[in-house]
Amino acid sequence: MTHRVDVLGVRVDALTRSELLDRVEAFVVGGRTATVAYLNLHVLDLANRHPDLADCLQQADLCYCDGEGVRLAARILGAYLPERITGADWIWDLAARAEGRWRLAWIGGEPGVSEQAAARLRLRHPGLEISAFEGNPTEVETGRILASLDALRPQVVLVGMGTPLQERWVRDHRSRIRAPVVWCVGGTADVVSGRVQRGPALLYRHQEWAARLLADPRRLWRRTLVEAPRVLLRAVAARVATL
Repeated sequence: MTHRVDVLGVRVDALTRSELLDRVEAFVVGGRTATVAYLNLHVLDLANRHPDLADCLQQADLCYCDGEGVRLAARILGAYLPERITGADWIWDLAARAEGRWRLAWIGGEPGVSEQAAARLRLRHPGLEISAFEGNPTEVETGRILASLDALRPQVVLVGMGTPLQERWVRDHRSRIRAPVVWCVGGTADVVSGRVQRGPALLYRHQEWAARLLADPRRLWRRTLVEAPRVLLRAVAARVATL
């Protein structure tokens, strides 16, 4: 069992990518109902301004570090997180574990995006059972999705609507989803489908924030140049206050 690190009021599980997948597999095999979330600086900044989001993260059965910025904030606060774990990496590990064993469902993305992402996963893992649904559903569409999930009976449901919409959607509908694992995955489908580029491989392997900013500056400049420094300054202030 991993321990949790408090990062500005949000508890984060200190684990590696393989440990993350081991925990998810334990949820599936054990049949336990679990919700999985992630934390990066953007989510942490939003959680500071939206208490209901902070509560969703606190209530998650598993919340992992999705960014070097969160690792840095933890270090500033005197804690340690072993590595960043991003959806564009672990999704392939999940597909490998699920192939021939579990059914997956993916909700999220613009029209066709989650379907394209699912198709790419199947190319590498032909035995993977995965269904896809468009994200940001209306109330009527949500009812149809929930009915489809009842029929499909997936073991893992991936929800990628962006923060805080996805966390609120899961909070509101988790009791109606019988899957052992419901996992908030952000924009993972955008990357897997090829709709969004990660930037130069050499850069994203070590400093993904810079790679993504370079690849998509119009969408990400505020997160990188405003939100990230704001969160790190909060971490510095919190540490100074304890001295």
